[in-house]
Amino acid sequence: MNQASAGHLLRLIRSGQATTRGELQRVTGLSRSTVGHRLDQLFRAGWLRETAGDPVDAPTGGRPSLRLEFDASHAVVLCADLETRHARVAVLDLGGTTLAEHSGALLINQGPDEVLDRLAQWFALLLEKTGLGADAVCGIGLSVPGPVDRASGRVLQPPLMPGWDRYPVPERMRQAFAAHVSESGADRMPVLVENDANLMAYAEQRRGFPDCAAFLLIKVSTGIGAGVVVDGEMYRGIDGAAGDIGHIRLSDHPYALCRCGSYGCLAAVASGRALAEQLTAAGVPTASGSGVRDQLAIGQPDAVRLAREAGRLVGGVLATVVTLLNPGVLMIAGDLTGPPFLTGVRELLYQRAMPRTTAYLQVVTSRLGDRAGLAGAAAMVVESLYAPEHADRRLADTAAS
Repeated sequence: MNQASAGHLLRLIRSGQATTRGELQRVTGLSRSTVGHRLDQLFRAGWLRETAGDPVDAPTGGRPSLRLEFDASHAVVLCADLETRHARVAVLDLGGTTLAEHSGALLINQGPDEVLDRLAQWFALLLEKTGLGADAVCGIGLSVPGPVDRASGRVLQPPLMPGWDRYPVPERMRQAFAAHVSESGADRMPVLVENDANLMAYAEQRRGFPDCAAFLLIKVSTGIGAGVVVDGEMYRGIDGAAGDIGHIRLSDHPYALCRCGSYGCLAAVASGRALAEQLTAAGVPTASGSGVRDQLAIGQPDAVRLAREAGRLVGGVLATVVTLLNPGVLMIAGDLTGPPFLTGVRELLYQRAMPRTTAYLQVVTSRLGDRAGLAGAAAMVVESLYAPEHADRRLADTAAS
């Protein structure tokens, strides 16, 4: 830390490790003048502000040191959370506060061109609503229901997203942004894409369980996916496929055809889509996972029975997952979240998992609800853009321009 850059100082301030000039000197070993020079870079960029310190921090009666804070209002993030039949978009400040939001029907199987173009139109309307210009946007975050290659931002073989496989999502999003929001700087606009369950887990862990070193979220909606956060970071696997538990095969359901083309997948018998089909066959017409949620809300007997059975199937798979990961928190989210499904999960999970791996396990439901994906997408963009190395490059580019 002796040669801490401006970006490293920003990380110390944002994390609360050092929030005054004196503390920065002590933590980094840098001289007062060097700390001052690097803070000046951050102030010129508009990323920091100083506020009056708390008198209790100056017990001798002297003037308290000015406190340094990350200015979450100096820019905004545009985020979208895509479901299979619906999407939610929002403008958020850098602290995760929602400034404007819109949701509406949007079929993901219409393909990336039409979907991303529609998102850009919605972004333009939200910026107009907030009175903000395109120059206030520092990045775009997209949450999608499929595996994502982190380096390229491309979706890889997504069963629920026909036409999206390896499509250049970030590049097309920039084009749509230029067409509907602003051409200025659109070619350099950071666009980050991530799996929805990963982002939900990231947001829920940061907001509700920041001290949990191993956090597991299961999303059961149209499909079934898992998000894993270890030591505060999303665990993606080597190419973004980690957590795709909906395609674990069940030996006792060999004839259940899954959307991925295989037979016996967990999602083929226990997802929201699967339960909607089962309810329809039972004489209760239901179009989707959200329709199952509506039936559960009114206590429809067949929906309650099927949700509990689905929970048992998912719980049986989770017994292995929990034994492998040993998480501190298991969170259930998505359309099927509720007592019947949760009861089924608990029955099989505690019956089959080793007692040692569940002794300290908290099984909870989503705290952020429908906004978890947006919150996770915003946090992903902010953490990427203001990470030390990225922040230093941005400061250098600003100084050179």
